[in-house]
Amino acid sequence: MSQTEDSGKPVYRAVGLTKVYGSGAAEVHALRGVDLELFEGERVVLLGASGSGKSTLLNILGALDTPTAGQVFFRDRELTKLSDRALTAFRRDHVGFVFQFYNLVPSLTARENVALVTEIARAPMRPEEALERVGLSARLDHFPAQMSGGEQQRVAIARAIAKRPDVLLCDEPTGALDSKTGVQVLEVLVSVNEDLGTTTALITHNMATRKIAHRVIHLADGLVAKVERNDAPVPPAQVSW
Repeated sequence: MSQTEDSGKPVYRAVGLTKVYGSGAAEVHALRGVDLELFEGERVVLLGASGSGKSTLLNILGALDTPTAGQVFFRDRELTKLSDRALTAFRRDHVGFVFQFYNLVPSLTARENVALVTEIARAPMRPEEALERVGLSARLDHFPAQMSGGEQQRVAIARAIAKRPDVLLCDEPTGALDSKTGVQVLEVLVSVNEDLGTTTALITHNMATRKIAHRVIHLADGLVAKVERNDAPVPPAQVSW
């Protein structure tokens, strides 16, 4: 059973996060003082309109970006005090990323794309195991051009989970897919969260996606507008899309 805030074990804690891009008349406040906790093993959906700060927040949590002010803690470690080299090691060892566009290497097979991560991870799955987890055992030696969009996204998920990350951060992972294929991808993400206990945060602008989460964090204008708890998450296939 996935843990939520009842467990009292935050994997992430953000305090007063602000992010300002540009300066002067071109200044953009992407985050305006966000306080947030994500808990071990939970599945969180971040909802909000374009420009609400969702991607900026996720990029800061994943150490792809740094805040203008505020603090981010991963367990008891303050990420906002780490050097660039230490942040690179943190991303490598603890975080898996899934983006809207799959970022696969076209000249490599599914197995080889996943192996790019397993060759540098500390205690990885075999590429074959990771691809089996996302239902692609029959596509190991296929190139991206030989696969559908949904299959390519599942390869990207396999690559992200192959290093056994503590956290999986997903930015619009179904945004480039039709609804039926998007449901298949969400089912994979839910199974990873439930079977491996991987804390999973998922950005979307699709309100229906909130039904699959343990908690829903609504962002608006760079702030957390509200947080909903969902005691009975619905399997993606049972959501009315």
